[in-house]
Order: sequence, then C-alpha cells, then structure tokens
Amino acid sequence: MILLFVVLFPIIAALAILLGAPARRTALVSAGAILVATALLYLSFEQGDKGYQMVTSFPVSPDWKINFTLGLDGLSLMMLLLTALVTFAAIWFTGEITQHENAFYSCLLFIAAGAIGAFASLDLFFFYAFHELALIPTFLLIGIWGSGNRQLAAWKITIYLATGSFILLLGLIMLYRAVPEAARSFDFREMKDAALLIPAGAQGNIFLLLLVGFGILVSLFPFHSWAPEAYASAPAPAAMLHAGVLKKFGLYGLLRLALPLLPAGIQQYSNLLIYLLLGNIIYVGFVTIAQKRLDWMLGYSSVMHMGYIFLGIASGTLVGTSGAAILIFAHGISIALLFALAGEIRQRTGTLLLEDLGGLGKLMPRAGFVFGLAAFASIGLPGFANFAGEVMVLFGAFRNGANPERFTIYQVATVLGLWGVVMSAVYMLRAYRAVFMGSVGESVGAPADLRGGLRVPIALLVAATIWLGVFPQSFVRLVTPTFKTYFAAKQ
Repeated sequence: MILLFVVLFPIIAALAILLGAPARRTALVSAGAILVATALLYLSFEQGDKGYQMVTSFPVSPDWKINFTLGLDGLSLMMLLLTALVTFAAIWFTGEITQHENAFYSCLLFIAAGAIGAFASLDLFFFYAFHELALIPTFLLIGIWGSGNRQLAAWKITIYLATGSFILLLGLIMLYRAVPEAARSFDFREMKDAALLIPAGAQGNIFLLLLVGFGILVSLFPFHSWAPEAYASAPAPAAMLHAGVLKKFGLYGLLRLALPLLPAGIQQYSNLLIYLLLGNIIYVGFVTIAQKRLDWMLGYSSVMHMGYIFLGIASGTLVGTSGAAILIFAHGISIALLFALAGEIRQRTGTLLLEDLGGLGKLMPRAGFVFGLAAFASIGLPGFANFAGEVMVLFGAFRNGANPERFTIYQVATVLGLWGVVMSAVYMLRAYRAVFMGSVGESVGAPADLRGGLRVPIALLVAATIWLGVFPQSFVRLVTPTFKTYFAAKQ
C-alpha cells in the first residue's frame, strides 16, 4: 500500500492544488510525504535476488491483459529514491511565483507523478502512459514561466520528445507483437520469459527503434540539441526535475527492456551505440567548454554525461551496467543541485553570462561552497557518487573484449571517455572561477547569499551524493541483482 500511495499521492495533491488548495504548502507537504514513504520502502526492501517486491495489481482490461501493476526491484527503488529527493528539493527551491502559482506547483507534481509511475510500473502500457503524463507539464512550465526565448524552447522540446515517444511507441508495439500470440503480455515479468521466443533476426530492428526513441528522450547524440536550450529557458525547479529525473526515463527503459529482452539486438548495434555515445562525450564536451552562459554550460554538461551512462549500458558487463545505474542516480542529484544554484544566482544577479559575473564567492559564500561541492561531484572527484559510477562504467567497458594484443572498440571508447573526464574538469572549474572568483562584476550589484531555509534541500542532496560516494556498496548491492542474471554467463 505504501507503493500505491507514492504513485498516486502526487496526482491527488496536484489536483487538490488546481481545485484551490494552498499551492506551496500542499506541494511541499506532499513532496515530504513522498520522500518519507520512499525511505520506508527502502528500509523495508529485502536486498538480494528476490525478484519484484511489494507487488500491487488491479485489472484494467482483461481481454488485452492490461493491468495496473506496481512493483519494485533494486533498480526501480533507486529511481524512486532519486525522484523523491529531487522533487522535494525542486519544490523547496521554488521561489515566488507571480502568476498562476497553483498551476506551477501542479505541473511540478505531475512531472514527479509521471516519473514515479513509470519507474514503479510493471505493466508496459502504464510504463509508457505515465511518462507521457509528464510531457505536457514540461511544455507548460517552460512556455509560461520560462525565460529568454521560452516559447521556442518549449515547442522545440515538445517536438523532439513527442517524436521520440512516437518512435518508442512503434518499438514497443513491435516488441509486443514479436512474441507469439499465446505468450504475449504487457507484464514485465511475463515479457522476460516470453522474450526467449523472439527470433534473433527480429531483435535488431526492435532494438534500433527503442534506441532511437529512448535516445531522443535522453539526448543521445545527435538528437541532443533540444536539451541545453530547454534547460536554459526553463525555471530552475523544472530544469531540476527534467534533467535530474525525467530524462533518466530513457536510460531506465533501456536497462529495463532492451537489456534483458533484446540481447541479440544490443550485440548487433553495440558499435553504433558506442559511436553515438562518443559524440556525447567528445563532441558535446568541446561544445560545453565553449559556452559563455552558466545555464547553457550546465545543459550541455548534462548531455555530455549521458554518454558515460550509455557506455555502461553498452559495456555488456555486470560491473559496467551496475555502474551506469549508479551514475544515473549520481548525475540526477548533482545536476539538480547545480541547476538549483544557477537559478538562485540568476534570481539575485539578473544574469548568467559568465563575463558579467565574478567575485560572488565574497558576496555569496554559502552558494560558492555548495556550488563547489556540486561541481566536484559532477567532475567525478573521489568521495562523491559520480566517481563511483564512472569508475565502474570505465572498468566495465574496458573489460569487454579485452585483448592483450590490440585495443578493441570498447578499450578505445574507455580511453576517450577518460579524456572526457578531463574536459568536464576544464569547463566546470572554468565556470566556477568565472562566477565566484576574481573581482565582482559591475552588473552584479550586491546579491544576498542563499537564505537559511534552503539548508534542508541542499543538505539532503549533498548528503546523498557523499553517502553514495563513500559507501557505494549500499546501492551496488541494491541494483546488481537486477542485472546479475543477464550477465551470469559472462562473469
């Protein structure tokens, strides 16, 4: 029942706000309740290879075998923890909303509800439907409450994500129909067994559609151009939720569906995936270094780091894939904190142009300290969660096809990925210097530091990334059983 509460409560709270309930208070209380309930799920979860737990199911269409089925394994529980943390922080960081306050908070809760429902669903129909629930609020948040050329950014992200969702839908339909009729089901547990009946020749086409569909949603190169502009134009809480949580839906989908159900398809297109993810790491890395605005730099940085997660998925090893899952959580926490701080800086200074900023470390010492921690986490400094995930990804990728006589494509990708780590340090430290070091920019004025009330969400996000960085096994033990059966033959 706790899981059902976590899935449905944000929808109920969003509807209550639309009907006139106090917007901020209701949203913050509901986000806090979801965070506490998710923590209870984590405490009551039995780690190990025990399959899905806390399963709840309600029949919807018996003829089509569609059921509203919820359940958790280690991977989906980790995604719920990420969603609950970022949602609570995003709502707490929300400042004064001058127009349509109730609609703003409702949109945030609908995005959270879509992500939670997708991660907790064991039915393919609701897995897809919950994600679609979050797309319209994203469009509204950018188009109404955004900044800059917000309407163009809103339409651009909508067109890209709608296209990706349509291609994904085609792939899911092909996946469903590739199974013999007698064995067809929307339930993930039954699909896993029925996937053995999918011919190897058909898996390639299905995987390619899923890769393109999920890839567009994740901003896989070359389908990435929507993300930086959208995040730069979005209000900070919307950027936190989308970059930190909702964009991870595509990665979760590949881990949940493509990895166990289409092994032959992944093998067929693994080289293509590596070429594309190197575009994220190398090409987008150089583009990130060239950015002149903090928000655009963070947007491109988010796109770049998706390449490492794709590398872990493509690695074909238990270590690499588990590292990809850890990095999903780690990146979600660090990028959400960075976008939150960028929003606070823009609110206080009126600009995010790097050349107009400077010296904020003297005026905003708390912001400078927290931004430094978030930057260190994003770079992958030891002691932060990103480091643990990146190390596992790089070791796992290098291990695949290891040959003492020559490098394979996996080893080449790993070496280039290491150069990407250097580039991420360059652009992040450069941005920190431009914003917080040196003399105070003339257009900055005398901005106030972060208000004391923000200590709670900051402490939660910082504590999460440090805890996972110092004790990575706490999550490795959680997610590894999900992938162990996929790679048992390779270990």
